[in-house]
Amino acid sequence: FLSSKPNGFLDKHESVETRHAKDNADVVIIGGGCVGTSVAYHLAKFGVKNVVLLEKTELTAGSTWHAAGLTTYYHPGINLRKLHWESIKLFASIEKETDQEVGFHSTGSVRLAHSKEHFNEFKYMMTRHQWHEANQQLVDTDTIHQMHPLLNMEGIYGGLYTPGDGHTDPYSLTMAFAKGARMYGATLLQDTPVTGTKQRADGTWEVDTPSGKINTKQLVNAAGFHARELGQMAGLNLPLVPIHHQYLVSASIPFLENWQKNEGGRQVPAIRDLRGSYYVRQERTGLLIGPYEGQDKMKIQEDWYDNGVPKGFGKELYESDLDRLDKCIEHVMDLLPIIQETDIQSVIAGPITYSPDILPMMGPTHHLTNYWLAVGFGYGIAHSGGAGRYLARWMMNGEPDYDLIECDPDRYSTWTDRKFLMEKARESYGMNTTPAFPKEERWAGRPTERVSGAYEETKARGAAFGFHAGWEQPHFFATNGERKDTPVCYTRNIIMMQLAGKLISF
Repeated sequence: FLSSKPNGFLDKHESVETRHAKDNADVVIIGGGCVGTSVAYHLAKFGVKNVVLLEKTELTAGSTWHAAGLTTYYHPGINLRKLHWESIKLFASIEKETDQEVGFHSTGSVRLAHSKEHFNEFKYMMTRHQWHEANQQLVDTDTIHQMHPLLNMEGIYGGLYTPGDGHTDPYSLTMAFAKGARMYGATLLQDTPVTGTKQRADGTWEVDTPSGKINTKQLVNAAGFHARELGQMAGLNLPLVPIHHQYLVSASIPFLENWQKNEGGRQVPAIRDLRGSYYVRQERTGLLIGPYEGQDKMKIQEDWYDNGVPKGFGKELYESDLDRLDKCIEHVMDLLPIIQETDIQSVIAGPITYSPDILPMMGPTHHLTNYWLAVGFGYGIAHSGGAGRYLARWMMNGEPDYDLIECDPDRYSTWTDRKFLMEKARESYGMNTTPAFPKEERWAGRPTERVSGAYEETKARGAAFGFHAGWEQPHFFATNGERKDTPVCYTRNIIMMQLAGKLISF
């Protein structure tokens, strides 16, 4: 491919063939999923000349290859919407840039509300969205049914519609990142497991592989469900654990075949049913259904945390367990009656790596110099494009382009033990579609070992606690000695009235 590059390309970017034999790198990225290849692509494109990506087996192995591929501009937090925006915008441009299709379908998506409370959440999210560029709007039931005629609209209160959402093919997207990285001079080495990492006295890193040692100025851990083991090589104890996520793919549905023909190939929008706790999108002319089962039924691969990933596990899957999904599937059949008469073609059950709060750990860690993390992506496909750009800019400029404090790796510390991780990951997955109230406290894994000597006394006096870096901090004290939690809703004046004791219930 080098002969097809414009004049001057080789002056700025060393050739892949030559650098393959080198022992030194400016940056070594470990992990060849969608996030790792995105980091490599952005670093190389921004002018870093000696970028090397090491993949244990083959690109997309791990969690990327079996992902459902949903992408969205939406996020309940304000800051991460910027990351989502950059990802989706990149999907179109990188396809043109690399001439590699990414399989992106801009279908739009609708989050369904089955109650006034859920719809109030949507109104609240609209107030937090206005300064973002992506289009987002409240829609009524008639509009929803026009967009997706297969839905049973009984009991639906309304929806939150994001026109630019959609889904992409994770394999093709990763190949586009990889092709782009190579275009700009990066080296991507597959079948190259890392057997050790060691920091040298000058702050650089040695990376051991079966093919030899690479000395690098900076090291990026983007190793997916291997990230915890890779971190242990450098003395890090990363709070990461794989969870089982399953999705079902139906056989072809004649209505969707006709819909696409009549709509010029356009697919129906993706649906997120908050009551039923699942997502559903079109897959070719069938439907792909991804449930989030409750905390009592979801499964965490705890032995991988304790003993590491089984040797040879790369593009393998877990055994499916549809019994865990029975309640979700009942909701699916209620919302989409056509599923009752449609065969299920396949069930995919694979690992997704979770941090305690599902959010990635992205950036430097204060424990080590020149060591960067891009791990714990519960939504790696949606985050990949923006995450690669965000991290690359930070590494090159010494500071990030914008604030993503909620993804700071140092939000966790020694208090984030095994018990906290398992309980919090279970809560985070099981409450994935539960309404998120402002100032809400969620209690799994609390209190941690980080409690002050005043904790029990303040608790006895009716303290309502907030969680801050592992500490339990009193937010207020209930005068009647009964209320132990901060009251939550989407209307500020009601909260203030409750705090004043003027309104006990509403």
